[in-house]
Amino acid sequence: MQTALMWGQLFLGALVLYFGAEWLVKGAAGLARAFGMPPLIIGLTVVAYGTSAPELTVGVSAALSNQGAIALGNSIGSNIANLGLILGMTALISPPRVDGSLIRRELPVLVLTTLALPLVLLDGEMSRLDGALMILVAVVYSVWMIRAARRDPALGAEVTAAEAEAEAGAVGAGAPPVEGRGRMAAVALVGLVLLVVGGKVFVDAAVEIARAAGMSERVVGLTIVAVGTSLPELAASLVAALRGHSDIAVGNVIGSNIFNIVLILGGSALVRPLSGDVGAMTLDLAFLGGMTLLGVVFMRTARFMPRIEGAVFLMAYVSFLIALVVGG
Repeated sequence: MQTALMWGQLFLGALVLYFGAEWLVKGAAGLARAFGMPPLIIGLTVVAYGTSAPELTVGVSAALSNQGAIALGNSIGSNIANLGLILGMTALISPPRVDGSLIRRELPVLVLTTLALPLVLLDGEMSRLDGALMILVAVVYSVWMIRAARRDPALGAEVTAAEAEAEAGAVGAGAPPVEGRGRMAAVALVGLVLLVVGGKVFVDAAVEIARAAGMSERVVGLTIVAVGTSLPELAASLVAALRGHSDIAVGNVIGSNIFNIVLILGGSALVRPLSGDVGAMTLDLAFLGGMTLLGVVFMRTARFMPRIEGAVFLMAYVSFLIALVVGG
């Protein structure tokens, strides 16, 4: 009975995180429009940061509770799930087109940030200074993307389409239509409160499940927590694929994976330094590096990601889960 309650608490926390993220994006984007912010910048800042809010909330909550293994596992596991689960399922539903400018501009940043992670953890800790530098990288990356999107009409159109999908997702999550800055601010505030409460409930339940099942916090962070915090991206990508807009998922996954390292881990480490033994994380980092490399190869060799490549991603993710279970 106690185990059932813990799983119920975990599900409730994930659900609250999902609704909180959608409402925050809805209200914040509405406020940004009301104050005259261009749609392009809204898509690259408000929407991009808002959809990363569940991972950030859980990461910071875990760091505050001195559970750095969950914070690290959350970001690394989310990146693996984004590639293997989200991009894999999206390609199976509707093979996405891969934009050439995305390949030239964002894939190198994804590779560099992925390579930086084990290097930062070589001394066994991600310090506050490391966190501050990562946050700086996130800000520089956002500014760079805004400037690039202003020069590239194709990228600007893709960002606008992604914002429209995020708006549709918010409506699907029950976010009310809002008019007037006061109501928009209220919706954003409700979303923020839901995120904070949901993050706390979710992390507490995950820790209790780990203890009851004899699982390490690292494994729970890499699996249960990672998938739970990726629910907004998963839902948005699958809905977009079903609507024939699967191209959006490619940009979302790459952007999310970059932010998960520089913004989520950076923000978590800024709150409290995160301890991480690179030796104990060899499997996790190897799968993250391998799947990132696989994604680079797939995206650079064709302008479409066929279903067979989606199946390979999905099988790689299942292999990761099996390796985690076997390795404990």
